[in-house]
Amino acid sequence: MSTKSDQSALDQLSINTLRLLAADTVEKAKSGHPGAPLGCAPISYLLYRKLMKHNPANAKWADRDRFVLSNGHASSLLYASLHLAGYAVSMDDLKSFRQWESKTPGHPESVDTEGVEVTTGPLGQGFAMAVGLAMAEKHLAAVYNRPGFDVVNHSTYVLCGDGDLMEGVSHEAAALAGTLGLGKLIVLYDDNLISLDGPTSLSFTEDVEKRFEAYHWHVQQVADGNDLKSLEEAIEEAKSETARPSLIAVRTVIGYGSPKAGTSKVHGEPLGAEALKATKKFFGFPEEESFNVSGEAFANWRVAAERGAKAEGDWKSRFASYRAEHPELAAEFERTQRGELKAGWEKSIPAFAAEKPAATRNAGGVILNAIAEVVPELFGGAADLTASTKTIFKPGANFHENSLGRNVFFGVREFGMAAAVNGIAAHGGLIPFGSTFFCFADYMKPAMRLASLMKTHALFIFTHDSIGLGEDGPTHQPIEQLTMLRSLPGMTDFRPADANETAAVWQLALERKGPSFMALSRQDLPVIDAAKVDVAAGVRRGAYVVEDAKDAQVILIATGSELWTAIEGAKKLAREGIAVRVVSMPSCAIFDEQTAEYKASVLPAGVAKVSVEAGSTMGWWKYVGSNGAVIGMDRFGASAPLSVLNEKFGFTGDNVAAVAKKLLAGGR
Repeated sequence: MSTKSDQSALDQLSINTLRLLAADTVEKAKSGHPGAPLGCAPISYLLYRKLMKHNPANAKWADRDRFVLSNGHASSLLYASLHLAGYAVSMDDLKSFRQWESKTPGHPESVDTEGVEVTTGPLGQGFAMAVGLAMAEKHLAAVYNRPGFDVVNHSTYVLCGDGDLMEGVSHEAAALAGTLGLGKLIVLYDDNLISLDGPTSLSFTEDVEKRFEAYHWHVQQVADGNDLKSLEEAIEEAKSETARPSLIAVRTVIGYGSPKAGTSKVHGEPLGAEALKATKKFFGFPEEESFNVSGEAFANWRVAAERGAKAEGDWKSRFASYRAEHPELAAEFERTQRGELKAGWEKSIPAFAAEKPAATRNAGGVILNAIAEVVPELFGGAADLTASTKTIFKPGANFHENSLGRNVFFGVREFGMAAAVNGIAAHGGLIPFGSTFFCFADYMKPAMRLASLMKTHALFIFTHDSIGLGEDGPTHQPIEQLTMLRSLPGMTDFRPADANETAAVWQLALERKGPSFMALSRQDLPVIDAAKVDVAAGVRRGAYVVEDAKDAQVILIATGSELWTAIEGAKKLAREGIAVRVVSMPSCAIFDEQTAEYKASVLPAGVAKVSVEAGSTMGWWKYVGSNGAVIGMDRFGASAPLSVLNEKFGFTGDNVAAVAKKLLAGGR
């Protein structure tokens, strides 16, 4: 029979095994970050071996606790923990750390490695995505749990460092989490007093604990990160606090046990052969052996797999009873967890009459509410702009006041909002959206980049999409944003030209499983007559012919509000006997996916082409060709009425016609 002291010795052996496995992983790769793994191994051991509810045999179990390594540079700690706990990360995977097509890339990537919940590395974003994970848990628990059946009941754990808490997005996310009362969010802060440049006294002297108390968090301190008893007690106390998120500041020693301990030299480079030997000697391990895992340590770690299998088994039994008593709820839960839309949901998408102009932002609001009941997994809001972006369910509860509510008031926190949306999407069971003015996509770009890397089903809805803002001026008029976001691999762009294209765009945004953004107009726009043009089919191909003429001499390509400028120009050209084709291109990404034959049928070679878009001209030359012409914006906008801006910047039918005629005459 084992004694308490025996278990303590086994705990220590298992922790030190984790430390040195992570250090060996970095050493073999000849790059990486050994400092945080050596200091934080006790935290990871406690979570994975004892305290978290997770099943290594099923990394996607819906009711697992989530773990986010926000300081993603410490990835060797995560990979070694996953390996030891029994996830599909082998010893060979550890030995191929940071190598081509390995399951253990330099920073954790959710699409590459089982057990990695979200892609981290850009500091602060893991913390902020964890807020989204906790938001999803809270909402889904309210939707699906019934008396006696807690089918959604899990926590979100975060390990973060000083760098995460320096980044502005952590401030945004922490304030939001406190406002929302996310009681199942537990953040363990690696308070080691060291950053890459040296001691944190150089740049980070704030009182972190008081800051989080001001955010309405539950705050604790653990004076020694090697004190397992104190760590466990703090985590258990955090779990018992259900009204507030929790921060546990853990004083650790970076690079603990190594000759470089407590210095920035151990942060971002391998220990080196001699220092690694000295570290192994410190922990009583054979100095010449690498990737050493004793049978005792291995068996102790694998208790996590036994615990996890039992926990999931108990949940499955409970869910079977839940299904018997609440069959419709159970079916809905399983459907949304699979990421499937309800059969026939698209029939609720409205059509818009051609007689009444509408801003595409207004059309978007109508569509959102029309499909709200048939797509109950839609969940989101705006960065203090719901009245402007029209992204609000009416009627609908406020998530802050009622966990059943689907309306999230993110506040003026664009970056935090986008990161939280990523976390909600990564959680599963919901399709989240966040919205703001298009110019403020600049604040969201880092999170949108991670959405593309993670391939999350996240929707980013932007309004006030161009110089159509008029008097608001250049600070609010997007110019380069379309080009910037179109350049993101895996991000689907949508800039609809009217209400019916907006309806088609919404359908595609929900059907396509990756991230997408919509750029919608503030100003009213005419509506394409869907009785004459198959708008839905055209949008589904990314670009399509809206108006045509036999033997067209010139093709005008446009997006969004500029489609109507192109149509006006086409009419002027037609009056002069020039045959014109007008093409709407609501999605460059989707058009680029089409067959060569389809693309050639829309934009045939040998025909002069002019693009019209109130944004950067960069990127349009691949469509118009080197002999084509591009009407766009290569300067910032101005403050003036829209009619004046269109005249000054050339977004008029007269100018489109003049450019086309010049092109046909051999000029540009």
